[in-house]
Amino acid sequence: MKLVSESFENGKPIPERCAFGAYDPENHVRLAGNRNPHLAWSDLPDGTKSVVIICHDSDVPSRGDDVNKEGRTVPADLPRVDFFHWVLVDLPPEPAVIAEGEVSDGVTPRGKPGPEALRGARHGINDYTGWFAGDPEMEGQYFGYDGPCPPWNDEIVHHYHFTVYALDVERLPVEGVFGGDEVRRAMAGHVLGQARITGTYHINPDAVERT
Repeated sequence: MKLVSESFENGKPIPERCAFGAYDPENHVRLAGNRNPHLAWSDLPDGTKSVVIICHDSDVPSRGDDVNKEGRTVPADLPRVDFFHWVLVDLPPEPAVIAEGEVSDGVTPRGKPGPEALRGARHGINDYTGWFAGDPEMEGQYFGYDGPCPPWNDEIVHHYHFTVYALDVERLPVEGVFGGDEVRRAMAGHVLGQARITGTYHINPDAVERT
């Protein structure tokens, strides 16, 4: 399998237009374009009946003690966890492309609706659902794509992994409101192949690659 994007190169920075937040010299962070990137896949295995797309950030702080706090930074050696930015299931293999901005174009306070998605597919919720819980202006269920917005004081550059999975079932056995962890478990035993591209992003202008 192969996966490419016209929005960014594998291993290179994700453009601000595809991010949820961007650097602001006065307020640390501001809302950005939040357009989903273009993705195109090819060479699917024989027997592929549906496609799943997952985007996750593998560099999210495991503790929030220092996140976005004045006069502090999120240390580079802090253990990191996954944060899901996009969960899409039951997508027909063809057409083998999602255009930039097709499922997200701009920040939607309280989240975009779901689970209904393009071409009869279903969107899961992303982890902004939990991040904004308790925020009276932003809390809600965040279905579909919402792009990068790492802590503005994180010492490291974050990595965003876009993975396309080819499955042997037309409909994944998840129901109702589901997220990335549920989809990963439900895919077990049904994945015929997968392909991934990774983009980087940071808001802290002093962030560096983690060694």
